[in-house]
Amino acid sequence: TPYNLIHIRNMETVTLAGGIICPATPSFYSRPQTIEEVAATVVDRIIDLAGLDIKTFRWGK
Repeated sequence: TPYNLIHIRNMETVTLAGGIICPATPSFYSRPQTIEEVAATVVDRIIDLAGLDIKTFRWGK
C-alpha cells in the first residue's frame, strides 16, 4: 500500500526526533528462493539496525 501524506509526515516527525524508519519491505538483491529467505531480508535489516553483527548478504559487499 502506498504511503499517504499523513504517513509521510508522521515518519518525518519520528525521524526528526531521532527515530529510524524501517519499512518491512523485502529486498531481492540476494535473489531469495523461498518465502523464508524473503522474510529474512527484513529481519536481517532490523538486526543490523539494532547494532548486532550478522553474517548475511550485504548490498555492495
